[in-house]
Amino acid sequence: MLFPVGDDNSSRRPLPVVTYAVIALNVLVFFIELNHGESFIRQWAVVPRQLVANPSAEIPTIFTAMFMHAGLMHLLGNMLFLWIFGDNVEDHLGRSKFLIFYLVCGIVATLAQVAVSAESSIPNLGASGAISGVLAGYLVLFPKGRVRMLMRGRVVTMPALVVIGLWIVLQLISGIASFTQSAHTGGIAYMAHIGGFVAGLALAFLLSGRSLRMAASR
Repeated sequence: MLFPVGDDNSSRRPLPVVTYAVIALNVLVFFIELNHGESFIRQWAVVPRQLVANPSAEIPTIFTAMFMHAGLMHLLGNMLFLWIFGDNVEDHLGRSKFLIFYLVCGIVATLAQVAVSAESSIPNLGASGAISGVLAGYLVLFPKGRVRMLMRGRVVTMPALVVIGLWIVLQLISGIASFTQSAHTGGIAYMAHIGGFVAGLALAFLLSGRSLRMAASR
């Protein structure tokens, strides 16, 4: 079993305040969810049918939903990937740009999912879409980055491209599986992952001023 445990932070300069703050906020909101239960989730997660029917009233949920999670493993998995990859992207873009980057990726991810499940009454929540964007940004900014992986009790180093590639494959498999789910039975929000990843690619080039040729030769 492969399990990511870290990456190369030797070139990182200031403390990644935004990354750590986002992680802390996700954890805080998760504990609030535990205390308030289903009513809290229904109120602050994105319910596609409600958002489409009354967008002006439901717009706040686009932001609140990206700090909510469906369970402990959902939270831990997302925060692990944000902790590993987010700090480097923040360091490269700067705190303000990274915050904008993260939020826009999350918003695009949510809208992409709503676009394919507009009739669904199942709440959509989670940071997965925004973190998909962070992974895409990492690939653009650090194409030769390497990640430490725990494998069979020992730590090995692998190219970040391979690790994120495996993650993408898992999302594609999840996406195919979700086609068997109806809009009323749930399933994985595959389009949120795709939307967030595409947004991350575009924003990484835009905010960093990097061209496709520069990224390929880095």
